[in-house]
Amino acid sequence: MNKRIIKAAQMAAVGVILLLGLVVVAWQAQNASGQTQNSNNSNSSGGSSSGGAGGQTSGLSGADRKFAMDAAMDGMTEVQLGRLATQQGASDSVKQFGQRMVDDHTKANNDLMQWASTSGLTLPTTLDAKHQAMFTKMSGLSGAAFDKAYSKNMVSDHTKAVSMFQKEADHGADSGLKSFAASTLPTLQEHLSMARGLSTGTGSMNASANGNMSGSMNGNMSGTSNSGKKSNKSKNGNSNMSGNANNSNRR
Repeated sequence: MNKRIIKAAQMAAVGVILLLGLVVVAWQAQNASGQTQNSNNSNSSGGSSSGGAGGQTSGLSGADRKFAMDAAMDGMTEVQLGRLATQQGASDSVKQFGQRMVDDHTKANNDLMQWASTSGLTLPTTLDAKHQAMFTKMSGLSGAAFDKAYSKNMVSDHTKAVSMFQKEADHGADSGLKSFAASTLPTLQEHLSMARGLSTGTGSMNASANGNMSGSMNGNMSGTSNSGKKSNKSKNGNSNMSGNANNSNRR
């Protein structure tokens, strides 16, 4: 009888031990699962935070991101320099070109910002140190000196811009950004052509600012004036010849 009781007690103890072991194993498994989930959530949150802080969107290549940031900075600079040209330029050509820069680059900047709003990329809204220094330097110029420096900068800036936008239009990975580059490129090419004409005509524009005609205008007007003189001379010649003939007949 005692042996049976002892045996039953032993079996009960073994059962309790096994039950406790199962409880411990289940508890450990639950903790491990919770830690894994927390780790995943933390990684996901950290990645999202990094993207928001740096403006880095998932799926956007480094090259596309650099293009967008550079295009935004350069476009903003062109607008501010264009406004400066309308105020401090000496010639009408520089003033008109400056206004064209304001109009065209404002539109391009708005198109780029619209793309950025859907992609999650945060674009710059103020000039960086390099571009601000250039703007400050240009702000200290006026008249003919401004025209010369502005024309030179516009050729340099738009040569770089055409190359940059052409590369993005050809090899960009983001379809929206690639489309923006392709649609803006013809305008930039036109700007470059205008800037080159502005640069080569700087001397003439300065002369015009001093109240003199430009070289091309002088050439055209001189040609017209000479032509008129030849015509008058021809008429006078005919008149004289006619007069001589009449006098001869009278004799």
